[in-house]
Amino acid sequence: MASAPVAGAWAQLPLPAPGVFRVRPLAFEATASYLQRLAGAYRLTLPQLLDSAGITVHGHGTSPAAGLDLSPTAARRVAAVARVRPDVLTRALPGLLQDGTTDAGPATARWGPVERRHQAVRACTMCVRHHSHGATCTAWVHRPWHRLVCWRHQQAAPDPRLTSTLRTGAVPELATAHHSHQRLQRHPRGASAWMAARAITTRWYDHQQHLTHRWHHRLHQLVAGNPQLRRAGNASAVLLARDLVTYPETVALARTLATLPHHLGACPTRVPLGLIGHRLGLDRFSPAPSDPLHTYLRSRP
Repeated sequence: MASAPVAGAWAQLPLPAPGVFRVRPLAFEATASYLQRLAGAYRLTLPQLLDSAGITVHGHGTSPAAGLDLSPTAARRVAAVARVRPDVLTRALPGLLQDGTTDAGPATARWGPVERRHQAVRACTMCVRHHSHGATCTAWVHRPWHRLVCWRHQQAAPDPRLTSTLRTGAVPELATAHHSHQRLQRHPRGASAWMAARAITTRWYDHQQHLTHRWHHRLHQLVAGNPQLRRAGNASAVLLARDLVTYPETVALARTLATLPHHLGACPTRVPLGLIGHRLGLDRFSPAPSDPLHTYLRSRP
């Protein structure tokens, strides 16, 4: 009699008792990424893990284009298998929403599409390897607004379309910007200033304004050290590396915007423009009236 296929045999095996392996989540890790690592610890595929845990899966998908939502009951079962407390999972996984329902609810997992601006990106491979005790170097995280670069290992993943991290060691100003970014995090207006600054520098970058020569040089440095930027499918290196290329100036602009006084007098743009130009290292800085920075300064709360 022919033996059953290996995959079918695995699917029929009961999951090892909860607590055999302890798999800790990364901070801000995508739910599907964490479950994939948990399945790997048991030498199972993700569908096999969920089926063995009694979790019903709806839909199909893969990270980062799709996200996996767990019901509260399913999340508690996953926590038991992983030997971590449910509240630890809730704090670590941004996509794990607890709606307060009781254990009586069904254990379900549902795949759903994720907008690109909310998609997870590759985590630093060295951080993942250390966190998993060498089990893997692959994980996907929902990067928080104050974290773009791993300064310790000189890696970054500025775009979810990148399937590998970028090496940033050839651009030392990125690590300097990271440390300034952490100081901005502690400012009460830090998050809002960062969002505004990022929108402004993105517009400058896309329209080749003010800092074009500096940004072209930085992009060339990144492409030279990361050949995968040349073969990343339909997206160009110009787009894939944009957030990284503009990062030092975005941080400098955000820190300046966060510390501007609330009332700037009768001419709300004159003084800030001189200060901003200085912070950006520009000898001449005269943005047009239609520039997004002008718009922000005139309408800021």
